[in-house]
Amino acid sequence: MQNVYTVAQVNSYIKNMFTQDFMLKSIFVKGEVSNCKYHSSGHIYFTLKDAKGVITCVMFAGSRAGLSFQMQEGQMVVVGGTIDVYERDGKYQLYAKQIVLDGAGRLYEKFEQLKQELAEMGMFAPEYKQPIPKYIQKLGVVTAATGAAVRDIIEIATRRNPYIQIILYPAIVQGEQAAESIVNGINALELFGVDAIIVGRGGGSIEDLWAFNEKIVAQAVFDCSIPIISAVGHETDTTIIDFVADLRAPTPSAAAELAVYEYAQLMEHLQLYQNTLNRYMLARLEEQRSRLENRKLKLQILSPMHQIQEKRMFCMDIESRLESHMEAALTRQKHRMALYTEKLKGLSPLDKLNQGFSYVEDDAGHVFNDIRDAKIGSLVNIYVKNGRATARIEQAERIKK
Repeated sequence: MQNVYTVAQVNSYIKNMFTQDFMLKSIFVKGEVSNCKYHSSGHIYFTLKDAKGVITCVMFAGSRAGLSFQMQEGQMVVVGGTIDVYERDGKYQLYAKQIVLDGAGRLYEKFEQLKQELAEMGMFAPEYKQPIPKYIQKLGVVTAATGAAVRDIIEIATRRNPYIQIILYPAIVQGEQAAESIVNGINALELFGVDAIIVGRGGGSIEDLWAFNEKIVAQAVFDCSIPIISAVGHETDTTIIDFVADLRAPTPSAAAELAVYEYAQLMEHLQLYQNTLNRYMLARLEEQRSRLENRKLKLQILSPMHQIQEKRMFCMDIESRLESHMEAALTRQKHRMALYTEKLKGLSPLDKLNQGFSYVEDDAGHVFNDIRDAKIGSLVNIYVKNGRATARIEQAERIKK
């Protein structure tokens, strides 16, 4: 018996075949819209049909950015996307990435081919992008001399900075001569030496904007040594130079805002920086002044004159303390002397003499205070309060105790 496969295995095998087919990964299909339904989830379900066939299509909500119009029954459209198999139902369908009305389909296919070619050449690489100068003085503009785009750029640029110099190259932005005119404008402004260039125009169909999808324009943008801001059409419009330019702006007005700094805001920032700098400078000066005062004081302390003054004050202090100690010592000694004086008064012979007592010496000057030393007939000196008398010992008698 031959091999038997499950339905899922067959569907998976078929899906794998679709996946390996390179052509089905990026394909453009033209047909009439039928059974179009906008789901509440944001997805769009529809079919494409022609005289000989029908194909089921779906555009998921995440891909809706590639749709610039409301789809309706009977419209002839070109759908770009991937054909793949939905395994659960075993059906293949076209997963739409972009949808355009018929007539623009060939241009979109050409757009995708050029986009892929330039990407492979590295012209979209971020390392080649130049930063837009923050403070530009001369702004170059390549666009039509009349129209909303140039008016918006001039109005917004001068409102943000009244001193900005705008150099306009009045280019042709639509038709057969447009691509060459845009290239000439980029080259002329580069030679003039502007600080940044805005290349763009107002919105329109893909045919109207096609000059900005030409390879020579993309090459001129890539080769330009001056930073370029692309500003083509509205926010949903995308051109080749948007990928090549150093910066893409969604609209010409936005390009002017991105290119030109706001003068009033800059002045506010400068005033703020000035105030901050002044505050820091004053604080720094005060800090240095304080340090200088401290060093001045320290120098004064360490100066010879101050040292001499300090030593002199030290000596004066010691002298004062010494005098104080001397006076205290003398006072103590005076007190002691007074005590001794009072004590001596009690022992003084003169004091005794004043009280009626007398002092007797023998003729040899010795104190006569013992009767045993008395010699009959010898002379003695008797001292009283106010004088001296000499007497002779006539009689001596010992007193019994």
